[in-house]
Amino acid sequence: MTESAPGTEITNDLIMPYLNHAIRMYAEGYASHADIDAAMRFGCGYPVGPLTATEQIGLAEVRDLLAAQYAVTGDELHKPAALLEKLVSDGATTLSVPGASDEAAAPELRHEIRKVGVVGTGTMAAGIVEVFAKGGFDVVYVGRSQEKLDGVVSGITRSLDKAISRGKLTEDGKTEVLDRLTGATSREDLADVDLVVEAIAEDLQIKNELFADLDRITKQGAILATTTSSLPITTLARATSRPEWVIGMHFFNPAPVMKLVEVVTTEQTDLAVDETVRALCSTLGKVAVSCGDRAGFIVNALLFPYLNDAVKMLESGRAEMSQIDAEVKEQVKLPLGPFELLDVVGNDVSLAIQKELHTEFKHDGFAPAPMLEEVVAQGRLGRKTKHGFHDYR
Repeated sequence: MTESAPGTEITNDLIMPYLNHAIRMYAEGYASHADIDAAMRFGCGYPVGPLTATEQIGLAEVRDLLAAQYAVTGDELHKPAALLEKLVSDGATTLSVPGASDEAAAPELRHEIRKVGVVGTGTMAAGIVEVFAKGGFDVVYVGRSQEKLDGVVSGITRSLDKAISRGKLTEDGKTEVLDRLTGATSREDLADVDLVVEAIAEDLQIKNELFADLDRITKQGAILATTTSSLPITTLARATSRPEWVIGMHFFNPAPVMKLVEVVTTEQTDLAVDETVRALCSTLGKVAVSCGDRAGFIVNALLFPYLNDAVKMLESGRAEMSQIDAEVKEQVKLPLGPFELLDVVGNDVSLAIQKELHTEFKHDGFAPAPMLEEVVAQGRLGRKTKHGFHDYR
């Protein structure tokens, strides 16, 4: 990554701030070394996490590259993290925070979870229903109409049939999974579940109303979880009389395929609830990473500023889009170039997340790239509209 090959300077100027942000995140105690690395590996398909990448490149080398970039840009996000500066001056070769430890006992189910509720019938909700049913849990899923409920079953059936065709499931196994599903058009049917996972529209008012309703309906001792990737979980918790039982379970799409779940706690989330949810993720074959309730959690907070920087680089005229995509894939071995990934995520979604990060962290460097705003205004949202940064028509 740091050799004087063509395109190396471009790649370094995109990747070094990403590493720096990850180091700051770790230094703040927001998430552990292992969880930050696991989040980017399992959430984005990166070959190595940012903290391990920093150690592989060399702490001094990363510091020097960032210092050189900061001297040119004056952007505080490019100023080497204080922890990095200290460790380099101490002659350290690995990242470590005094007193911090990644050694943790395996989480255990502190609360019994037998029956799960899922609110929503969209792609994410249906995927979560499938994950829990495959994991051996009875699932009650709630939608607005029978047609929506039938759509969930149809989608899961197709998924199970694919698994059978690949030899990963038997017909009996398919029947067992489908038999665990119960559709409902009334939230009242969630009265006896042990855990509810909501996966409805990313609208704070709608989610607040839902959580207040779930608080009324569900039994005492039921965990209330949200899959939100952007809204404040603390606010949702305040809509209930049991904020200690509210937690984030940010599944990645498609939920049956992606292994990562960001388990997000508020200041009021009970420790036993947190441990139970992390243990539950393990039971489901997922990789749970722990973090606190702030914009972007781990993955989005690290990923989208990097994507935004790539757009800024393009609009500066410094490099062509195809060159940036190609160099990042070749030199850093990422599965997609930044513009390819933007088009997969959706440029409207990317812009919304970047705006949230800018509001939360108040760094000028996080301001959305004007070109990204322009692309969205033109309706070039990515693969879903057949035209984004790249053309898919």
